[in-house]
Amino acid sequence: MMATDHLSLHMPVKFHVVQGEHRVSSNQDEMLLTILGSCVSACLYDPLRGVGGMNHFLLADGDGQEAMRYGVYAMEILINDLLKMGASRDRLQAKLFGGAKIMERLNDIGAENARFARKFLATEGIPVVGESLGGRRARRIEFWPVGGRARQREIDQFVEAVAARPNPRQVADDAIELF
Repeated sequence: MMATDHLSLHMPVKFHVVQGEHRVSSNQDEMLLTILGSCVSACLYDPLRGVGGMNHFLLADGDGQEAMRYGVYAMEILINDLLKMGASRDRLQAKLFGGAKIMERLNDIGAENARFARKFLATEGIPVVGESLGGRRARRIEFWPVGGRARQREIDQFVEAVAARPNPRQVADDAIELF
């Protein structure tokens, strides 16, 4: 067996959780990823059962066709799917990420999202055992749902790229737009 083959056996299977989505897993080889600005992701897990999941919501309140983009629905569906996989509500723990104020001239949607997530979890009796909310930088989050391990990297380029564009809706053909 070649050395590279041996290393590839230990690489996690990565799943990107984008805005308006969630994912739950009991697979120890899975890692969930997302990139956040003002959005918030709740990473919930049951350490005894070995199951966890992540959501990614855009706004605290709202309903309609795109309900998963809103905090209430995103939190409820994540919790319900974890319970379906054998998690116990009494053992659930949470880690929260995001809620940045990326652009100074806009409303602080990130702070509203962070307040919502904290209040929702407090009302549900789910302890927040770790969080990184607020600030001015986007974040890349990696979460291993089975053990609840999370890692965050701040992304400076996101803020610089958004601030440098005269019109946020105009993007060069070779540029990458992050939402």
